[in-house]
Order: sequence, then structure tokens, then C-alpha cells
Amino acid sequence: MGFTRAELDSYRDRTVPDLLPRPLRLLFVGINPGLWTAATGAHFARPGNRFYPALHRAGITDTLIDAARGYEDSDLAQLTGRGIGISNVCPRATARADELTREELHEGAERLDRLVRRERPAVVAVLGITAYRAAFDRPKATTGPQESPWPGTQLFVAPNPSGLNAHSSLDDLAAVYGEIARAAGVLPPGAR
Repeated sequence: MGFTRAELDSYRDRTVPDLLPRPLRLLFVGINPGLWTAATGAHFARPGNRFYPALHRAGITDTLIDAARGYEDSDLAQLTGRGIGISNVCPRATARADELTREELHEGAERLDRLVRRERPAVVAVLGITAYRAAFDRPKATTGPQESPWPGTQLFVAPNPSGLNAHSSLDDLAAVYGEIARAAGVLPPGAR
């Protein structure tokens, strides 16, 4: 299943519901949904995005999820059964994250704050250092563990899995996501 440019553009500014299982152990937070994600309703759905390959390589999922056509029930079961949720800093779908305004990023940080305080995951992983710096007014932040504003919730910033992010290889992403999953209790200590 593919989309024409016009079909994808018709999904601009739409939102995608958060994936919030109970219990929520680990909340991955993207920057915002892409147009392909908005079209399918599945997070990180664009072909070439390395989110699900990194989860699989890290041992977080048993099978490789292909969200390009939307989620299968078995895909959702793998994620929710492990307590893995997915949200975004900004809910508005765009073709590129750089289309978001600084105000949207700040509003997104406030939205995320409310979400985390309500859902209380063990770990939040924001995927994208540039967006994290702008949204949370942390211009010098680096990837890795952060000081968390949420009692009882650890905060990490990790590389964005977009195929546009050439700074991190799939192996790099898998290693970082695995570390985060271990901190959340999704993977046992010492796993992969």
C-alpha cells in the first residue's frame, strides 16, 4: 500500500491517538506524526523509519513490526503487552518536523507534562534531541538520561529513528532503545 503525494498531503494537520496501555511502563515520544503515520493511524509508520527495526534488534519485540499499512492486532499486542506506549511532543501531522513552530513545541511539552503526570510511566524516552531542546528549553541537553520533572518517572532523550537522521545507525538506535527498555523493566537487566 502506497500513497500519492496528494493523498498524504490530505492528512496534514491531523492527529494520531496516543498508544497508552495499562500498565504503562515505557512511553516513547516522537516529535510529531508524519503524514504516513496520520494516513495509517500507526506511529512511526513511514517506510524507512527505523523505530520498529530498532525495537526488534534490541529484543524489545519478538517480531519485526511493519506499521506501513497500519497496525495488525499482533503488533499492538506486542507493544501493549510489554507496557510500551507511544505519543508525540506535538500531535499535529506534518511532512517534516521542522514545520512545527517553537510555540507548538512549548505547548507540546506542556501537553506531555500533563500526560506523564496522569499516566505515570516508569520511563519516558523523547526521540529527538533538537525537538527536546526546543520544547523543554534545554538548549545544551545531550542524549541520554535527563533530570526528570516527574517524580517516579525516569526521563531519557534518544536519537530520532527517522531515516532522515543519519547521525545514528540502526545498531546505535537498538543499543540505546534497549538500555531505555531495561530501565523501564521491559527487558531484563543484561538482556542483549
